Amino acid sequence: MEEVNSYYAHSVGMQTTYPALLGDQQVDVCIVGAGYTGLSSALHLAERGYSVIVLEAEKVGFGASGRNGGQVGIGQRKDQYYLEKQFGKEIARGLWDMGLEAVDTVKQLIHKHEIHCDLKQGILHLAHREKYCSELEEEVAYLRDHYQFDQMEYVDAGALPNFLDSQAYYGAQWDKASLHLHPLKYAQGLAKAATEAGVTICEQSKVLSYTQGGSIVVRTAEGSVTASEMVLACNGYIEKLEPRINGYIMPINNFVVATEPLSDELAQSVSAQDTAMQDTRFVINYWKLSADKRLIFGGGENYRRGFPSDIKGFVRKYVLQIYPQLENSKIDYGWGGTLAITLNRMPHFGRIGDNIWHLQGYSGHGVPTATLAGKLIAEAISGKLERFDLISNLPTRKFPGGTLLRWPGMVAGMLYFALRDRI
Repeated sequence: MEEVNSYYAHSVGMQTTYPALLGDQQVDVCIVGAGYTGLSSALHLAERGYSVIVLEAEKVGFGASGRNGGQVGIGQRKDQYYLEKQFGKEIARGLWDMGLEAVDTVKQLIHKHEIHCDLKQGILHLAHREKYCSELEEEVAYLRDHYQFDQMEYVDAGALPNFLDSQAYYGAQWDKASLHLHPLKYAQGLAKAATEAGVTICEQSKVLSYTQGGSIVVRTAEGSVTASEMVLACNGYIEKLEPRINGYIMPINNFVVATEPLSDELAQSVSAQDTAMQDTRFVINYWKLSADKRLIFGGGENYRRGFPSDIKGFVRKYVLQIYPQLENSKIDYGWGGTLAITLNRMPHFGRIGDNIWHLQGYSGHGVPTATLAGKLIAEAISGKLERFDLISNLPTRKFPGGTLLRWPGMVAGMLYFALRDRI
């Protein structure tokens, strides 16, 4: 198993382990993947009375769910202007409401199941070019006037020192409705809640194949599961398991570091309000303070299978562009993770035949969206398809060239936007 040298993995304490699948099992629903999508699906289905088994190739939260920046943002990955233009105002409004519900669902699950995951309030969205300030300010007014959303305000350059000590930005949106948390603790909390609701979780149980008919038979190296329904919750780690959906996503790698615990003075300079932060770059920087006052900072990505040999050095340059005062602060941890993006950056939901469901392509907005996805799949399997279909019916396209040729075109596009960030 790949070792993940993350602050999250080192700070969770004793991790609960779950046995591998051995022998043959029969359930109502078999879920492949124990990240947020799979765990939320399992929990919500079990609460509706379904028997559920979750098969995980590695460990609970092993993928992006246990490695991300921990930001729980409102809305969708695309803004409301885009959604209205592409899908019309009615669908855009439905997606907006779902975005708010997604954040609220995360909060409700944390409180209901007493998940201790360092939950905090607020995200600051920072303009890295002065020209973006007017756009951020206009969006605040648009959401207030057209969506009755009053939990966001514009912060001008003169007020930015109330939030951070940096010369890298010109203005910001302060989103007081969004959250941030410890992502692996949250994933483990969902797993605990699911098992208490009757779900069986099997780690080290990679799915090798499955057959679809009246029932689905899912096979691992040591056993099999026969189920009426199957949920594919693999996202960027689906690889070749299901070629019929693989071409709709592009797995990319993102990288994160955690510094040593900072002094009170340095922590105050990084985030005086203890909000999470992100900027307007296409390849965004995102960061927050941990519970023990480390800077957790995500910056840079690549589009190949391997990670940089020196992740700490790879990300450190982005940290110092924003916070030169951290020049002498040691970086204790550096890690990478794989997420999945779609061409239009909207989630890709759907059904293959009558009884295979898939949810993927969160495009960096996975903590809230994947959590809500579990709620929607439980509704859909129970026969209430309207909200699942709102997303599954959104127009979507495969990456040009399929899985073989999507990579070169994607790299060219990403490099173009990364260059645009710098000029």
